[in-house]
Amino acid sequence: MKLTVKEKLNQFLKQFVHDDRVLILINADPDAIASALAVKRLLWRKVQAVTISNINTIDRPDNIAMVELLGIKLVHKDELDGTHFTKKVLVDSQPGHNEFFTQFDFDVVIDHHPDTNCQAVFQDIRPKYGATATILTAYLRAAKIKPSTKLATALILAIKTDTSNFELQTIIEDVRAFQYLFRHSNRHLIRKIEQSELKPEYLKYYKKALNIKRVRNGRVYVSLGPVVNPDICVLIADFFLRVNAIKWSIVCGFHRRKMIVIFRNDGIKKNAGKVAEQGFNDFGSAGGRKSMARAEIPLSELKPRVDYKDDKKLMRWIISRVETKPKTAKVKQKTISN
Repeated sequence: MKLTVKEKLNQFLKQFVHDDRVLILINADPDAIASALAVKRLLWRKVQAVTISNINTIDRPDNIAMVELLGIKLVHKDELDGTHFTKKVLVDSQPGHNEFFTQFDFDVVIDHHPDTNCQAVFQDIRPKYGATATILTAYLRAAKIKPSTKLATALILAIKTDTSNFELQTIIEDVRAFQYLFRHSNRHLIRKIEQSELKPEYLKYYKKALNIKRVRNGRVYVSLGPVVNPDICVLIADFFLRVNAIKWSIVCGFHRRKMIVIFRNDGIKKNAGKVAEQGFNDFGSAGGRKSMARAEIPLSELKPRVDYKDDKKLMRWIISRVETKPKTAKVKQKTISN
């Protein structure tokens, strides 16, 4: 029998006792950050301490602005002081999504990505939801907790980001959560954070992308070479999709001994996740949604197959993987998309 939100909330709270020191691990993006803040608020005065730790480096300008303007305290995984945490929580992800997560036994997992056979004691995984923040907003309402302005603002940013302003996968619960949070949020802060997208040093990548782009049958392909941050590939893939003649954008770059490939499309009878899986899952990890996906391939796997230092050869190889459907597609565990 399907549990009500109140019943789910009660099960969640039963995982904790007053003496617990809770670690919330996140792969920091707006949805993960906001969801972690909501969990921390739900546990206020119910546990001894709560620490939110990000496993990644936050370097997207809008995400930096979110953390700074909302005064969010995060502790990077490398800076954890060795405190013995009695409970561990994972939000907006699952243990199989990142190698670092696999070393922990999580007591709680709350996520909106497809289920990857999670083994947490308590789990609330709802793949139909547009954002994990929507699930946590329902928890807050069931607990009769009015979110602070900063928390409501963070949750709204999370929903807007993960649904791309309701253009991506969205259900009525996402809309209702947005409507509820809107009255408690700060619209000026939301606008300021959303407009903090570019660093001056990112502009050179746009110039390069415009100069080297290759367009075929409504698809634009770009190979940026080494990038200081893989999110640059995301920004440029989104940028090209604004051109009305472009139906797909496929942008790759190299970061930390991996090739990152970002897929975006207009969402009309297309499936970016399937294209990513079929084309690149044999060499690394790949997956995503219909309109957005991501592949990550270690350079050690790429080297025997293509001279990745030769931009023309690399681009021909990527095009062949995207445009030629293999007879069989081995499906590995999906990664979360960005």
